[in-house]
Amino acid sequence: MSVPSPCQNLCRMNPATGWCDGCWRTLDEIAAWSTMSDEDKQRVLDALPARRAEHVPAVSETPR
Repeated sequence: MSVPSPCQNLCRMNPATGWCDGCWRTLDEIAAWSTMSDEDKQRVLDALPARRAEHVPAVSETPR
């Protein structure tokens, strides 16, 4: 099984988090992606929703 890249073509590193604002990966994760095992790629993918949730308010949390 090949694990697809989470790249969203919005490549902008956030200096506060160290994560890309598009895919939520670190520079090291982005650079190593093509040589990572599928298991390691899946570990990174599994971490992304929590990273995003930590820094992007949910729709219900948006001020009115």
